[in-house]
Amino acid sequence: MDTRTRKQLRQIAHHLVPVVSVGDHGLSDSVLAEAERALRDHELIKVRIYADDREERAALGNDLALRCTAEVVQKIGKIFVLFKSNPEPDPALSNLSRYG
Repeated sequence: MDTRTRKQLRQIAHHLVPVVSVGDHGLSDSVLAEAERALRDHELIKVRIYADDREERAALGNDLALRCTAEVVQKIGKIFVLFKSNPEPDPALSNLSRYG
């Protein structure tokens, strides 16, 4: 992903609220399923990771992106912004269509 695209995605994501939360149980099957659904519907999502350790948060966020075949657009504290393009997005649900 080039710098310009990443910047545009960060601008769109600024107003989004986290739709997936990773808690004490880490990347459970239900968290992965919800992240996959959210990426399919919205293409661009925020994920909140509640781990206190910075390295653990980074590992969980990167692992989630890898397992969902998404790209990490931005990391700020406990928030990760993930992007996965949908070839046939629903304009009513896609954050790229609604805010881009």
